[in-house]
Amino acid sequence: MDTSWHDSSSDRRHTRHRVLSLITRHAIVEELAEFGAAVHICARNQEDIDKCLEEWKIKGFHITGSACDVLSPDQRQNIMQTVSSNFHGKLNILINNVGTTAPKSLIDYTLEDVTKIMGTNFESSYHLCQLAHPLLKASGYGSIVFISSIAGLKAFPHSSVYASSKGAMNQFTKNIAFEWAKDNIRANAVAPGPVKTPLVESLMVCVFVKRLYIL
Repeated sequence: MDTSWHDSSSDRRHTRHRVLSLITRHAIVEELAEFGAAVHICARNQEDIDKCLEEWKIKGFHITGSACDVLSPDQRQNIMQTVSSNFHGKLNILINNVGTTAPKSLIDYTLEDVTKIMGTNFESSYHLCQLAHPLLKASGYGSIVFISSIAGLKAFPHSSVYASSKGAMNQFTKNIAFEWAKDNIRANAVAPGPVKTPLVESLMVCVFVKRLYIL
């Protein structure tokens, strides 16, 4: 994703390439766009994307977007092909912040729950990193950011699968940093507590989840 901004301190032009997901769009996407970054976003619903793109267009941001269900390997490949095409085969920053959960006691999780949560939170990020590697390497200074969770570091009730997906993400971050350092690609994970998103707000209706997040 081809991004240029003006560095007033040195009067230089920098080109950066960024791909972001839409889940925390206004917090992350707008922050980057305000620095002059060109951003490509993805979400499952194209209508939601289009509404955001209209808002950002009015603000003068250079943002594009396309629909992608990250549970689908084919759609993950398609989104990365779009990124490569739009931004000339280079990418500076990949932010993996898609996530889902289904609070239950450990004994009540089904295999379907495990497949969906691990697939959304971990497998999709793993595959997107693989697909993005040549683009990040081609940029000369790639960076991958994972939005992890404190749940990947500390045990909470009713979140065993979610916590496992974030724990896997944390370890994966270390492996990427180790293996891809030779390609000048960095990897970091951010592990916040609850972030106010539609998903979290819907979960807060559950009394036991309210207690979980108060801890």
